[in-house]
Amino acid sequence: MNPFSQSVWFVPLYAVLGALLTLLWSPGLIRRSGPRPAGYVNLVLTVSGLVHSLFALREVWSEPVYLSVPWLHAANLDITFDVEASAVTVGALVVILGLNALTQIYAIAYLEMDWGWARFYALLALFEAGMSALALTNSLFFSYVMLEILTLGTYLLIGFWFNQSLVVTGARDGFLTKRVGDLVLLMGVVALYPLAGTWNYDELAVWASNVNLDPKVATLLGLALLIGPVGKCAQFPLQLWLDEAMEGPVPATVLRNAVVVSMGAWVLIKVQPILQLSPIAVNAEIAIGAFTAVSCAAIGLAQVDIKRVFSYATSSYLGIVFVAVGTGQSEAALMLLLTYAIAMALMIMSVGGIVLNNIAQDITFLGGLWSRRPISGICYVVGALSLVAVPPLGCFWGLATIANGLSPFLLAVLLLVNGITACSLARVFGQLFAGPVTDWTRRSPEGLWALVLPMMALLGIALHMPLILAFLGLLPELSLLTEPATLLMVLSSAVGGGLGLFLYTSPTISKPIVLPVPAVQDFFAYDLYTAKLYKVTVVAVVGIVAKVIDWCDRVVVDGAINLVGLLTLASGQTLKYNTTGQVQFYALSILIGTIVLGLILSFPILAAFSQL
Repeated sequence: MNPFSQSVWFVPLYAVLGALLTLLWSPGLIRRSGPRPAGYVNLVLTVSGLVHSLFALREVWSEPVYLSVPWLHAANLDITFDVEASAVTVGALVVILGLNALTQIYAIAYLEMDWGWARFYALLALFEAGMSALALTNSLFFSYVMLEILTLGTYLLIGFWFNQSLVVTGARDGFLTKRVGDLVLLMGVVALYPLAGTWNYDELAVWASNVNLDPKVATLLGLALLIGPVGKCAQFPLQLWLDEAMEGPVPATVLRNAVVVSMGAWVLIKVQPILQLSPIAVNAEIAIGAFTAVSCAAIGLAQVDIKRVFSYATSSYLGIVFVAVGTGQSEAALMLLLTYAIAMALMIMSVGGIVLNNIAQDITFLGGLWSRRPISGICYVVGALSLVAVPPLGCFWGLATIANGLSPFLLAVLLLVNGITACSLARVFGQLFAGPVTDWTRRSPEGLWALVLPMMALLGIALHMPLILAFLGLLPELSLLTEPATLLMVLSSAVGGGLGLFLYTSPTISKPIVLPVPAVQDFFAYDLYTAKLYKVTVVAVVGIVAKVIDWCDRVVVDGAINLVGLLTLASGQTLKYNTTGQVQFYALSILIGTIVLGLILSFPILAAFSQL
């Protein structure tokens, strides 16, 4: 008997139950206790789901479990909720729930004085339920459903402080941007079923390996399935929504940047056998990933808002994942997603307390925090080193594995991205923790225990990541350390990080640093002017179409309706003069009408006689 793996489908329901129980502390029900118990209830249920997942992981370690629950059967459409409980899927579940639990503890301190606890923890539960179900489901249809749940959760969490205009704008823009990818993905999901007859990932892989599909159909299908993950993972040209999402609370940012956006890459890995049917789709996948990785790394280097730095670093690393998946390195991509999630969560938590305490996100206002917040500083340093190719920490193993499987051109792209990212993270360290103390940081002690505890837990995990990878059987062979591509990756980290530290810790260099050509700096600082590009292309076209539709509505549709109305009024005015009250006049009108009707009905007969 394997009771935990057989019931692993229940794990997402822990979060659903927690969300429902928060209703008790919503306005109008329980007020005397305050909203804080809503957070504690959700935390207990998240930990319960984590324990359940750990026991299930032990049971499925050597033998996966497959479950299938019928959901809808109508005509020739048969939809089932397929569950795959394997070491990979349940392992992903453990990562999701573990980070959720730590984030909820972090939020206890971050939202200490906020009365929106019930709403916030209910939305975190929505994230948790959607990600858990997405990790377990073996169905493309239900993967799409869960991605939509995550989109809704993202929109609501961005707009958590809805009394601020920028928050409302960010939530709206983020939601609408993601809808573009969602709509195209839905087209691909619907179009796939008549071709393959299934949405089960395993069956789709078998179908893709045997089918002889028309190249045009394969290309359209592959591009449709690709655009969905492009939007979810904030890849070019749909990357701006993640920047807008930074208006939400930091605990939500931790989850969104560490694991929520990675779920789009999870789906990309699942549908990769279908994308491989079209070389055009695969090349587009690699091109989008490579361009996003380079451009977002450069954009992040030019930002002064610390949240925006991490936003573009997230898009950049997911671009690397796109390149890895497109070049057939899905296992390395999964390993990179795991190590990236820990490193990114650790870094965001380490600076979240600084943002909370100093009420500032502009790194040019801060400085000298190493002596005042040593725990935050150490956590940031370990997180930054874990994110770039620095052996033997986290992302080094995934980046080195990917680097050794790339062509020279893509290897150059990866080296450039790694070097720029290392420089950007060193720049943030220099601005926050080095240099003289500013008026903003003169009084900046470490935060409450609930802020420090999750950071320390993630710090321990990050430092022990090589041992964890070895225990999971994911650690590559040590011969990887001597490969030329690996050595180049380490060199790029050293050069980029060293350059960033030199520029932003040296007292002889004035700050902020201004490039000789300001236009180049503005080009990256303003996100490659992507927002303006949207306005002169997509927004302009939509505006023109809207004006044409408005004109048609006012002139054609309303004109036709108004014409009918005028004719009705005119005929009514005419008929009122025929109302004389004389019976013989009414009889004459009926007689004439009957004659006309009879002539109309007898017209075919008269026409037939005329031809004889």
